[in-house]
Amino acid sequence: MKRIAIIGAGVSGLTVAQRLKDLYQVTVFEKEAKPGGLIRCERINGSLFHICGGHVFNSKWQEVLEWFWDKFDKDKEFQLTNRNSVIFLPNGQAIPYPIENFAYLLDENTQKSFIRDLIGIGNNKKCDTKQSSFQAFLQQQFGQTLYRLYFEPYNKKVWHRELSEIPIDWLEGKLPMPSVEEIIYNNFNRIAEKQFVHSTFYYEREGGSQLIADRLSEGLDIHYSQEIKQIRYCCKQWQVGSECYDAIVFCGNVKDLPKIIKNIDISAFDDPIKELQYHGTTSVFCEIDKNPYSWIYLPDENYEAHRIICTGNFSQSNNQSKRLTATVEFTDDISETDIKRDLNRMPLHPEYITHKFNRFTYPIQHPNTREMISMLKEKLASAGFFITGRFADWEYYNMDVAMQAAMQTVNKINFNINQS
Repeated sequence: MKRIAIIGAGVSGLTVAQRLKDLYQVTVFEKEAKPGGLIRCERINGSLFHICGGHVFNSKWQEVLEWFWDKFDKDKEFQLTNRNSVIFLPNGQAIPYPIENFAYLLDENTQKSFIRDLIGIGNNKKCDTKQSSFQAFLQQQFGQTLYRLYFEPYNKKVWHRELSEIPIDWLEGKLPMPSVEEIIYNNFNRIAEKQFVHSTFYYEREGGSQLIADRLSEGLDIHYSQEIKQIRYCCKQWQVGSECYDAIVFCGNVKDLPKIIKNIDISAFDDPIKELQYHGTTSVFCEIDKNPYSWIYLPDENYEAHRIICTGNFSQSNNQSKRLTATVEFTDDISETDIKRDLNRMPLHPEYITHKFNRFTYPIQHPNTREMISMLKEKLASAGFFITGRFADWEYYNMDVAMQAAMQTVNKINFNINQS
């Protein structure tokens, strides 16, 4: 039986391993002490802390849905929830998300300015988003009024750079992209947008997204607390430690590959990989005032936090506090002193419990990123080395899209092995 090693027991690695384990001898290596990667959770004082965000599940991919629900009891283990997201404007007003559908709640002058923007957008040809920066896309899609009020300050907090420097290849499926007619119709008829990602979602009744990681790890041979620092190619096999494998599936960070891979020359990719840019996230576990929201977006420039995820509202089992537990997100690393200073300036009176810095959470693409990664994957696949995952592919994957990409990788592995 062919032997396959999988590096990383996050969502991507676990999906690949589950899809391959009945066909090959599969071994998974994970540097952490438990599975899950970015979807890992911890219990703090009885409440659930998503160490990076607040991960929920739904998908437009039928293959993903069928495979996922074959492993879980949808009715007993999950609950279907409508996403109740809101934007807290600096003036204290709470506007439901997405803001363009609720312009009728803004003040009179802002409404009139937004209407003028819509007329201008309607009179112009539709922009070619594939040729535009993120800034140009937002301005041409939603107009200058909402750009200045919300989109610019919020996204500058998230990306820590000028939006004109950010390409938009990563954007597909991340934001609602309504036409002018749809925006006007939704405002006239008070219609909430239901087409954006996870407008409804499934969430675990117990254990949060750690339940997914734990379930997908069942039946697998996973070696925990093992960081792989070298993978050597020799005699058409790959050596990991003292063991040899017929194929490797790498679900880690592509930035590590130049120093990990031995005996395959990928030096032409060293500089492009080194130049790949990214952001981390400091996730701050807090108690906040009780509220009905799931996600709260924060464009206010008086503090650095850009989002509050009210995970205590996602499931009764998540919250053992008299108040409400939530995760406050900051881009990149921030000290506990600065965290507490900012919490004092924020709405809902957040009170610090603990925090976790995740160095890699947001991959930043540039126009040539996908082409470079594709060429690297093609070169390595010819030697039985496959790549998939958020930071392996350098794609801003949601959990379900990571699963779908992993499934496509499995198809390539099967084809490759069958041809060999």
